[in-house]
Amino acid sequence: MPHVVCLRPVHPEALALLGAREGVTVEVLDPVNEETIAASIPKAEAVIVRATPINRAFLAHAPNLRIVARHGVGYDAVDVPALTERGIPLTVTPDANAQSVAEHAMMLLLNIARQTAFYDKATRELRWSNPPVPGTFDLAGRTILIMGFGRIGGRVARLCAAFGMRVLVRDPFIPQNTIKGAGFIPVKDLSAGLAEADVVTVHVPSSEKTRGFVNGEFLAGMKRGAVLVNTARGTLVDEKALAGALTSGHLAAAGLDVFWDEPATADNPLLKLPNVIVTPHTAAATEQSLRRMALSCAESILQVFDGKLDPDVVINQEVLRGNA
Repeated sequence: MPHVVCLRPVHPEALALLGAREGVTVEVLDPVNEETIAASIPKAEAVIVRATPINRAFLAHAPNLRIVARHGVGYDAVDVPALTERGIPLTVTPDANAQSVAEHAMMLLLNIARQTAFYDKATRELRWSNPPVPGTFDLAGRTILIMGFGRIGGRVARLCAAFGMRVLVRDPFIPQNTIKGAGFIPVKDLSAGLAEADVVTVHVPSSEKTRGFVNGEFLAGMKRGAVLVNTARGTLVDEKALAGALTSGHLAAAGLDVFWDEPATADNPLLKLPNVIVTPHTAAATEQSLRRMALSCAESILQVFDGKLDPDVVINQEVLRGNA
């Protein structure tokens, strides 16, 4: 009898979809810790994972595991080679949260542009007519550099264009004609793009090649007074270097949904800076996105049980050939 374990609660419609399948049982772990994992994972044939690391220690408890369904798109906390060795596919939810994350990136940028937090505080304090005016600006006419032109980056590009922004795109894996055909300006030379952009927004996955690539050199190459937005992964950004660039005034502001260490801790210097707006890795946490991600995970699991998993959602596709 196939058993599915959800590592933390997911949308009830996904649980209902799984539970409606004859012979499938579903268990939700909350909290997720060593004790609950050791007790429940040995009988699991499928897991839905949100933030729990999936590593060799975890897999040692899971002799019957047939699929790991990631509730989201980032999988830097998953040991993909370890799954591949076992022939276990890792699936993600590539379309489910793209719009939500794109909108969140725009929300951070708009809050910076219009100094929403400052004016909210001033209004609540009844400083109506003469609060000290911070630097606000229109998005229209500004130049934005979008790092990564995938599902999220492409949506951000379209949203920025709708605001009247000039949109540059840097993605060495996308043909330049594809970027041009979408109505945007491809950037071959990163240094030239950084020097030109008023805003840089990051939409690339975290990997060995990209980890920490937004470093001191990258930040120094950005236009003075520019803004950085990151809704991708905190491990893409050297936080010490970013704090330095913000403190010195080289960068005007940053909007961050993600941090190198999560949850963020009190000693993170970025949390102390007035020109940083932060959210706790919630870009994908809209009601609609949570529903879509959970249902996508449930559908992938049922497809595995039916022997017809959609390859488009599988990260380690070599296991599909091995399991064929």
